[in-house]
Amino acid sequence: MSTLSPQPEPITNAMTVDVEDYFQVAAFEKCIRREDWPRWPARVEDNTRRVLELFARRGVHATFFVLGWVAERFPALVRDIGAAGHEVASHGFGHERLTNITRSQFREGVVRTKRLLEDINGSAVYGYRAPSYSVGPTTLWAHEELREAGYRYSSSIVPIHHDLYGMPAAPRFAFFTGRPGLLEIPVTTVRLWGRNWPRGGGGYFRLLPYALFKRGLRRVNRREQRPGVFYFHPWEIDPAQPRVPGAALKSRFRHYLNLARTAPRVERLMRDFRFDRMDRVFLAPGHVSYPVATLEPAELCVQ
Repeated sequence: MSTLSPQPEPITNAMTVDVEDYFQVAAFEKCIRREDWPRWPARVEDNTRRVLELFARRGVHATFFVLGWVAERFPALVRDIGAAGHEVASHGFGHERLTNITRSQFREGVVRTKRLLEDINGSAVYGYRAPSYSVGPTTLWAHEELREAGYRYSSSIVPIHHDLYGMPAAPRFAFFTGRPGLLEIPVTTVRLWGRNWPRGGGGYFRLLPYALFKRGLRRVNRREQRPGVFYFHPWEIDPAQPRVPGAALKSRFRHYLNLARTAPRVERLMRDFRFDRMDRVFLAPGHVSYPVATLEPAELCVQ
């Protein structure tokens, strides 16, 4: 009499949301001056509440990387994110790409945002995500600043080639940055034909067929036995958002493509895979041991 071997438990992936408004994205930074942000109609609160409802319907908890600029203006939203059982994490204060600010400006922003979010939500902030994934070969000093500021992890590297971000030489999976203390958790990619391909969300999730994303995440879970990291923005579920005049064709294409598809696709993704908060997926006791990797501008050495 044959017996069936028990099926392994599905791997739990990390669901994340970058809480920023449509007028704050890098695609429009040449069209909308930072001092003009208050003049644009804010939609981030209503859109984020729609995201909260989406997660509640599926019983999913996530990590919300909240911009300090948003938290100052909508503190009740931050409290409601935490009260719903989600992790509140930092997205920096003013959505400045690290390549456009000094190290001291970065330090001030991450310290200020961490304290602000902790004061509003009443719980420790462990996680950080750089605007536009702008931790790269010229901004690796950010890891030391985050460690000194009391963060436990960063999710700020995408190991791909991209015109705005990316560090293809970085590890594809979570690693300690230089020494234990700060964990870097890259956004999910798959390795095919000698290069990394994005499977972590954002504009690629709206552009590529859903089946391609599903196969990619399933490959990471089943073949590589690793959790994935998925992300999207509240403005990506808002096809009625105001159109920004003067934006370049590439920027308009990236930003507005298939906005109406995002929410249904995220719901489908949550049916097909298991998701939870970043801290529980990567920091909880019993997780695998992570390697220590030293990143350099021109080379990478894994210890």
